Amino acid sequence: MTEHPRLAVIGAGPAGLAATLAAAARGVRVTLIDAAPAPGGQFYRQPAPALRARRPRALHHQWPTWERLRDGLRAQEEAGTVTHLADHHVWLVDRHRAGFTVHALRGPAQEDPAEARADAVLLATGGYEKVLPFPGWTLPGVVTAGGAQAMLKGGLAVSGRTAVVAGTGPLLLPVATGLATAGMEVAALVESSDPAAFVRRSRALAAAPGKALEGAGYAARLLRHRVRVLARHTVVEAHGTERLTAVTVAALDRAGRVGPGTARRIPCDTLAVGHGMLPHTDLAETLGCRLDGPGVHVDDEQRTDVPLVWAAGETTGIGGAALSLAEGHIAGRSAAARLHGTAPDPAAWAGAARTRTRLRAFFAALDEVCAPPAHWTEQVTDDTVVCRCEEVSAGAVRTAVVELGAGDARTVKLLTRAGMGWCQGRMCAPGVEGLTGCPPTPHRRPLARPVPLGVLARAGEHDD
Repeated sequence: MTEHPRLAVIGAGPAGLAATLAAAARGVRVTLIDAAPAPGGQFYRQPAPALRARRPRALHHQWPTWERLRDGLRAQEEAGTVTHLADHHVWLVDRHRAGFTVHALRGPAQEDPAEARADAVLLATGGYEKVLPFPGWTLPGVVTAGGAQAMLKGGLAVSGRTAVVAGTGPLLLPVATGLATAGMEVAALVESSDPAAFVRRSRALAAAPGKALEGAGYAARLLRHRVRVLARHTVVEAHGTERLTAVTVAALDRAGRVGPGTARRIPCDTLAVGHGMLPHTDLAETLGCRLDGPGVHVDDEQRTDVPLVWAAGETTGIGGAALSLAEGHIAGRSAAARLHGTAPDPAAWAGAARTRTRLRAFFAALDEVCAPPAHWTEQVTDDTVVCRCEEVSAGAVRTAVVELGAGDARTVKLLTRAGMGWCQGRMCAPGVEGLTGCPPTPHRRPLARPVPLGVLARAGEHDD
């Protein structure tokens, strides 16, 4: 290694920022690469400067933590220890004898190829929303819960006047309160989980009392805005012709099925729906990293099983900003020590390790409580589009299994084209897997995102 080893950190959310600052403070030259035009990730997404937001902190909690990360990054950039490549989309991390080369394309047009050389790589690529289809989900006005939050934080905009927030998971609370605070009428918060499940898992959930207080704060704000909460309910159908005009919701029984005679119709022009999140593992899979469930497997130092590759944050498992910060700090310190050829001292990050243990236990329990309804596929009609890119219906997917004998998601893909579109199955995979009964399977793609053929032909021309 050189006197100042090089670390490429991919992702500038909480985990990536914490890792960057930890490594840079210990003599490592860091190249921080991120697809967004500004650091912060989805959690700390900021309004565009042209909007001249007077109080951007009103859309966030943990604002002092963001200020510390932002100011620390600026200081390291000014010192020359960190190079921040914003608005760069990484499509490949290439391993070779001299280390790693990170290949990226700049801007929405995916132009101006860029390459960053590094001795080690730290993946902090975050997560994305789990999308489950239902009749009417492709109507204009139906957005993901995270999409509604992104519009609010990044654009200071909402998509209508009256909203229903539905699905399951902790993201629904800040989305509903954020929309209500922004002036929308939130007609209902429709949560499919059973409140009794929270009681049954209360001991595990008590591992993070701060999260309980945070949830209580959101509940108080919902009460203040008079938002109706429908627990153990689900969206059955979205209605409209050119855009959304109403949704039908229904109660769920103990088995997770829609109860007969419980349907009710709620007028609205916006439906923000979410069923949790999934880790972004494309780059990790391309590098050959082992997965542990849906996330990247890491050891106590946040190292993957691929030498000189670390992973932190939601790419290792969904767990929120505080867990991402702890994992990023540990990963950054471990990478710095290993790159300098010294043994890491776990005592140096003992506090972060305790936070990691506590929050992992909390979110493991929360995942069980906030699982999607067990029988959600029963509400998906045959004419419901499942794969939007290729316009594949649920009926076509079912035909591939029942009549054509497909026994796995890959065969369904070959028979129906579901998952062959622009997103390469990232959006429709959970729906296809649910309809077919096939378990999720890793998809080791050679490239993490679409790339122009000319760029691909020139990539690596100068590799050793």
